Amino acid sequence: MPADAVAEYRAGVTAGRVAAFFDIDHTVLEINSGSQWIAYMWRTGQMGVFQVARALAWLAQYRFGLLDYEAMATRVVAGYAGRAVAPLAAELEQWFHDDIAWAICTEARARIEHHRQAGDVLVLLTSATQFLTQPVADALTIEHMLCTRIEIDDGHFTGLYQRPACYGVGKVHHAQAFAAEHGIDLQASFFYSDSYSDLPMLERVGQPRVVNPDPRLRKLARSRGWSIETWTAPPRDKTIKVQHVGS
Repeated sequence: MPADAVAEYRAGVTAGRVAAFFDIDHTVLEINSGSQWIAYMWRTGQMGVFQVARALAWLAQYRFGLLDYEAMATRVVAGYAGRAVAPLAAELEQWFHDDIAWAICTEARARIEHHRQAGDVLVLLTSATQFLTQPVADALTIEHMLCTRIEIDDGHFTGLYQRPACYGVGKVHHAQAFAAEHGIDLQASFFYSDSYSDLPMLERVGQPRVVNPDPRLRKLARSRGWSIETWTAPPRDKTIKVQHVGS
């Protein structure tokens, strides 16, 4: 929905506070951060052939809404048990600024600012962990983030994460809890997403917004008369390099 249409809709909203929830991959970001992380891990010798193949298979299942996310997350997060958080967090932050920040869509920035000016509550709602979500939130000055949170104890990973994961119906769970805490009217609120796996949340809000959809969501959106938007990042070679925090 164009910004002027968003404003027209908001003029009739009277109940509760309005939130604008944004997915990250293929929505706020033009790219999929997961595939970029796999490429980075391969490039730096931290993943072998089998691990890369398995991760790419999970990504394909995710893209088409077929992934058992809880089973995948349980397996992956368990592999980090006992590792120190600080080195990995620092590596992820540097990777975001070097390889990912350029891919924030121009239209995402504009829509976020429109909602901000309207007084809406801005929320990142993503299956990603806090280690990717926080840099995106910082880059866009978004206060609230609902994500899959990996548990930490005394500076080390426990090998567990807070259930349910923020994926599929899990996004609805976390959004409803957030709405209750912040006085949000979900029927008056917006959710921007590309993924068929986000259908439960798209159906939960009153204003679903389909951006860069996967094939299944595109087909469904057309059948329901939902508008479909295409968001893109500026060309990378024209983007000013984002300075790493602390540099």
